[in-house]
Parts: sequence; C-alpha cells; structure tokens
Amino acid sequence: MTDTTEITTAPPPTVWPAFRARDARALIRFLVDALGFEETAVYGEGDVVQHAQLDWPPGGGIMLGSVRDDGGWTVAPGSTGCYLVSDDVDVLFHRAVAAGAEVFRPLQDTDYGGREFAVRDPEGNLWSVGSYRGEPRQVS
Repeated sequence: MTDTTEITTAPPPTVWPAFRARDARALIRFLVDALGFEETAVYGEGDVVQHAQLDWPPGGGIMLGSVRDDGGWTVAPGSTGCYLVSDDVDVLFHRAVAAGAEVFRPLQDTDYGGREFAVRDPEGNLWSVGSYRGEPRQVS
C-alpha cells in the first residue's frame, strides 16, 4: 500500500515589517526574551547589525537592522508599531512585564472579541499582542 498523504506547509511570509534601531542587538534580545520571537538570522559585526530576521512562532516575522547613514532604509527608530496574534496573550503579557517592557495598554478584553495588551520596546516601537486574528479574506 502506498502512502498518499501529502505533507504541505504554509507559504513563506511575503509581508515583513521592517525596523531600524539605535541598539539593534538590544532590540533583538528584548523581542526574543520579552515577546517570544525566534532569532533566525543576524548579520553584522560588533554593535552593527546589517540585517536580522526574527520569526514569530505562529507565522510571519520581522526584519531589522542598525541605524546607519548608507542611503538605504530611512525608518526612524521607535516609529513603528505591529500587531502580533497569539493564543497565549496572558502568558505573553506577564512575560513582557517580567522582561521590563513598558506597558502602553494593559491586558484587556476588547469590544470586537479579542484579548490584548500593548507594550513599548526599548527603542520606542509599539507592540500590540492579541487573540483577534482579523476578519477572513473574501475570495472571489
């Protein structure tokens, strides 16, 4: 008998929020330790991070690098915000607080059926973490 079970994987993410940081290595540590990102790739030497990829375990991820005057990406440090979907909102809230995150919006239930909180990272970016997964896409 031949096994006809097909193993499929989700397509790789095609939208990557991108950040610049004054202290990219500290930001990476914060995002891994406080919010649970996974460090997938970090390129650079010393204090300078040319490129880093952090994956969000449920799917997706972010890219970031050190602020530098190279004519490239000009996003100001601390000027970005992202929403992260999680089934463990309460656990992540307590993890972020224990890691020293500045609470911007405390843990709360929303009018639209989710549970969420928001913290500010050491660079000033806002991270909202919630259970609301958004509305389903309409396929035509």
